[in-house]
Amino acid sequence: MKLSLIKLTIMLLSLSLIFSTTEVAAKEHESNPDLCKSKSMVQLKGDLRKLWIDHTIWTRNYIVSAIAELEDTDEVLARLLKNQEDIGNAIKPFYGEDAGNKLADLLTDHILIAGKIVEAAKSDNQAELKNYNSDWYRNADDIAHFLSNANPNWSNKQLTDLLYMHLKLVTEDVVARLKKDWEADIIAFDKGEAHIIEIADVLTDGIIKQFPNQF
Repeated sequence: MKLSLIKLTIMLLSLSLIFSTTEVAAKEHESNPDLCKSKSMVQLKGDLRKLWIDHTIWTRNYIVSAIAELEDTDEVLARLLKNQEDIGNAIKPFYGEDAGNKLADLLTDHILIAGKIVEAAKSDNQAELKNYNSDWYRNADDIAHFLSNANPNWSNKQLTDLLYMHLKLVTEDVVARLKKDWEADIIAFDKGEAHIIEIADVLTDGIIKQFPNQF
């Protein structure tokens, strides 16, 4: 009798352990969707996040150097422009050489216009600032239009909203540094980094949905 009770107790404990382990695994999958993704999906997500985070980091570095007129301004700008080429190259396996080059060109314009905005803001030239700002947002419209035409999973409105917010946060960073409001400067950068990850993830999800057989 005692032996039977011991066996029954062991069996119940074993079942309890199995159910607990299953529950933990289920919760892990819910809290970390990447566990359900293939290695190539996770790789693409990581690659695009890095490229777009680099976009934010080198944009900020350029803002710092340009406003302070540091000696490394040209070198930082060159590195920033290379990042736009890298982002264009990242979509070539899916959309081809011409599309990748087109995206790189649009992003290069995005950076060059931003540089003009920084210079106009430094000299407080409001007329130029207004004109360049209009060009900047028009360029964002062009990027959103290009990408939404390439992938039906990227809506033009969603991309436009995301890109406009990116411009807003970069502007906040420029204004904060010009005012030497270092706390606001740090906040703007942190917000910008979090937002750029959102953009990268939207692009990743759209590519995976459009080309499921490649993952």
